[in-house]
Amino acid sequence: MKIILVSLDTLRASRLSGYGYGKPTSPHLDRIAREGALFERAYAADIPTEVAHTGIFTGKIGLTTGVVSHGSELAHLTKSTPWLPTMLRSAGFETAAVDNLYQLKEWFARGYRYYINSVGGNRWIDGKTVNKLAFPWLEQHKDESFFLFLHYWDAHTPYLPPQELVPQFYAAGRDPFDPGNKSMEPAYNHLAYPFFKHHHYDLIGEVTDSEYYDALYDAEIRYLDDRLKELDQHLERLGIADDTLLVLFGDHGESLTEHNIYWDHCGLYEPTVHVPVIMRWPGRIAEGRRVPGFVQQVDLLPTILEAIRRESPAGIDLAKLGEPSGMDGISLWRTIEGKADRTHDRVYLSECAWQAARGIRTDRYKFIRTYDSGPFIRPERELYDLQEDPEEAVNVAESQPEVAERMERELEEWVARKLAGRTDPMKRQIEEAGLPFRKRIEQILASAGLTWDDWRQNPLRERFDRAVSSK
Repeated sequence: MKIILVSLDTLRASRLSGYGYGKPTSPHLDRIAREGALFERAYAADIPTEVAHTGIFTGKIGLTTGVVSHGSELAHLTKSTPWLPTMLRSAGFETAAVDNLYQLKEWFARGYRYYINSVGGNRWIDGKTVNKLAFPWLEQHKDESFFLFLHYWDAHTPYLPPQELVPQFYAAGRDPFDPGNKSMEPAYNHLAYPFFKHHHYDLIGEVTDSEYYDALYDAEIRYLDDRLKELDQHLERLGIADDTLLVLFGDHGESLTEHNIYWDHCGLYEPTVHVPVIMRWPGRIAEGRRVPGFVQQVDLLPTILEAIRRESPAGIDLAKLGEPSGMDGISLWRTIEGKADRTHDRVYLSECAWQAARGIRTDRYKFIRTYDSGPFIRPERELYDLQEDPEEAVNVAESQPEVAERMERELEEWVARKLAGRTDPMKRQIEEAGLPFRKRIEQILASAGLTWDDWRQNPLRERFDRAVSSK
């Protein structure tokens, strides 16, 4: 049995053709979905990258593991916490990863016999590099039962796709550098500008048209899609495509100016928390299955464990797989087989990097409670009627106070149940260390001779640029 788990970092579900997008970003992903199962309403319970992947490999949300933030020195995952690659290696699978999450936290290398660190001289990683490192390993281990984790970063900022892909997504005749276009001004004058100037804007140039950034994101997805096609072709050449359980997921999505979030993945809004999940396993998963109800990323671990037990592959000791206690995830197999339309009636959401907030997503409503807004201006309570307002444009917390109060009580009670008397890790992060990404901005500002409090009162791009150039 071969299992390939693929993380598609920063991939927003609604930007894929298979999820209803009208532009040709994902022809091969669409083909994989037609050959297997697509989960229409899959959600990232914890964002961004560090907490999302911790949940996927443990089957537990952040409140259960205690890991709720990203890039925090306070975060720690105990070695006694069951970890998917460790479990599979113990049972007899060869385990490997082409990934660089080890740069974030040591626990991401646990359980692998082969950890191929994809980090390079740049902060971004080209999908061609991932394939170049993965393909020889696949050739060497094609006759074994294996688990391979692949992490593609192409949709993550900075968006630097091959220029020949951009015209498919950017209207002919538009000029991304037109001085008369002022649509980039809100992004350039945002509180988070110092961070993105260094990590993104300076690499693209003096763009004035915000639609150009959206086009670059689409082109990156199209480029990623080609890399996934190459992966599939390699599996076919090796003769193992039909024996491989292929699981693809987005760890979080991407906001493209919505809610004053400019090409980044924070905020518990649909563009960031609604992610793609697609599975293919020829002969075991029926073609063309679309699951309409709520599922979560933490459902992937119990799904993979059940798949192994169903297959009972030769040479694998099922008794050593174990069954982690206290999992928040639920196997997806009932939904895959059409016996259920979801694994969860509602999804609880959490973030603690740029902002600190928690939320609830039900069929009709989304409620968000913000505890620290970081470099954003947010009300403490947000309520959106997603049936009437799928774009989450109108906060009805004040006009529907009874709904907001009921959902806030439900959120508080759920948090209390999950903590069971333990200290709230989000509260500890805010009080003891502060938001990790605010600290990054503070460090950048300090290097330019500015303070956070001063910058928050007067965040002008020209002011920051002058301060930088004077140093």
